[in-house]
Amino acid sequence: MKLSREITEFSSRLGYRFTQPELILRALTHASLSSPTRADNQRLEFLGDRVLGLVIAELLLEMDQHAPEGQLAPRFNALVRKETCADVARDIDLGAVLKLGKSEMMTGGRRKDALLGDAMEAVIAAVYLDGGYDAVRAIIRHHWAGKVDTVAEDARDAKTALQEWAQAQGQGLPRYVELRREGPDHAPVFTVEVSLASGARAEASAKAKRHAEQEAAKKLLAVLEADRA
Repeated sequence: MKLSREITEFSSRLGYRFTQPELILRALTHASLSSPTRADNQRLEFLGDRVLGLVIAELLLEMDQHAPEGQLAPRFNALVRKETCADVARDIDLGAVLKLGKSEMMTGGRRKDALLGDAMEAVIAAVYLDGGYDAVRAIIRHHWAGKVDTVAEDARDAKTALQEWAQAQGQGLPRYVELRREGPDHAPVFTVEVSLASGARAEASAKAKRHAEQEAAKKLLAVLEADRA
């Protein structure tokens, strides 16, 4: 089976050459395009999620041999969550070769965190099945390197941390509002504001709405920490 030029170029960006081309084709096929003769990537996604978790856990233990589980767990969660997988997928332009049904294409499926993250996990599984653990470990370590180096010691989800703080202060749930959406449809930039009942607020912009919410929550947490100091 011969791969298209686009998928061959994607494989180069990934840094892996498949000996079983059908694996990468399946990994890039969303359920919206599946059929009795075309398998989708859901089963590969299931496997890839577990493979990624093993490699990241191994890497974190290797990098910090003295960190307790309480520090390792939030770092691990930050590195394997769907948004991080989607970020890696964007870095290698996975969306350009993602095979989608018409409905998903019409609603911007190539930009969605969920679809990109799932496909990235499926690609990880495809590498694992094609080349084994050593091959997939090298791929993950390469593409997650910068994220592993910069993951915070307390890598709790910022939205969750802000929600816990607000509720502990009797302020209820934080409120997120999309202020602006700018740029072309294929590369929008979202600006989101988060506010508390006390009137405290912050805003942030990002290429994905979820990321903008996380950044806004992170900024507001920093302000609250500074006021408390």
